[in-house]
Amino acid sequence: MSDAPAELVHYAVADAVATITLDSPANRNALSRQLVTELFAHLERAAADADVRVVLVESSGKVFCSGADLTEASTEGMEAGTRRIVDLQRLIATLDKPVVTKNLGAVRAGGIGIVAAADVAISAEDATFALTEVKLGLAAAIISLTVHHRMNPRAAALTTLGGEVFSGAEAAAYGLVTKAVPAERLDEEVAATCASLATGAPQGLRESKRILNRDLVARIDALGEEMATTSTRLFASDEAREAMTAFLSRKK
Repeated sequence: MSDAPAELVHYAVADAVATITLDSPANRNALSRQLVTELFAHLERAAADADVRVVLVESSGKVFCSGADLTEASTEGMEAGTRRIVDLQRLIATLDKPVVTKNLGAVRAGGIGIVAAADVAISAEDATFALTEVKLGLAAAIISLTVHHRMNPRAAALTTLGGEVFSGAEAAAYGLVTKAVPAERLDEEVAATCASLATGAPQGLRESKRILNRDLVARIDALGEEMATTSTRLFASDEAREAMTAFLSRKK
């Protein structure tokens, strides 16, 4: 009998689409070390697979991703974790194949960075998003690399400073997601989008994506270290530690 932890991220390929499924319901798909490590490995696997033209990232339940794993953050610090999330966003942006995200329900904080890094993001209209960092004495620092690249500046200010919940429909209006559709049409819309993208020739997809994401990748490379340092400092601050401890105690 193996003592290895259960897999938190699953991988399957069909019809030239690699589907990567976040499946860590115990912590609402929070970005734990294990989940991020597995997500990295599956993205790299998809990149290397000649049968794959498109990568789809989704979740097994309604929660797409709840952001940083605050239990790990409050006990172990975030220095390695913040740099890993910068690297994750860069990997998605530089992957030679289009990355699509699909979310039916909640996306919070760091999870929004995955959605923003993706090339195409399709959401249910009534899904919920929130950049909750400001409520915990933190800032949306590392994910600002992608989120503020996608969102219009007024929307970015409202959502980042307010920390309030906004809908999938609003996320589309703000530029964060590509399209929001009724929940009952989400599967059909994502399947059609992935099938359409999969008709692209590998070289065409690779070179087109490099052109599209040139400014985004330059932004990540220019600001990534500064944002990781800022985020690590804030997570270690007394104000944030007190807020995270209070938040975790309320959840119990």
